[in-house]
Amino acid sequence: MTCAHTEDLPAATTADATDFCPDCRAAGYQVWVHLRQCLTCGHVACCDSSPHRHATAHHEATGHPVMRSYEPGENWRWCYLDKALV
Repeated sequence: MTCAHTEDLPAATTADATDFCPDCRAAGYQVWVHLRQCLTCGHVACCDSSPHRHATAHHEATGHPVMRSYEPGENWRWCYLDKALV
């Protein structure tokens, strides 16, 4: 499946390598979570199966439409606007 929101975005953006959600760490949470990366700005955050859902919060605050998995070996993308796995 494709969506118009992913057509002009890079496969990945530059981000500092991390194995934790910076938003969780800033709030004092020390739990390992699955990570996502915003393809508009590179922000890394935790996914919706994590307790604090920082990736969705980032989308809601910025309107940036697409996140990709930041997990090793995964390359899928999620478009929040089209609710599409790409």
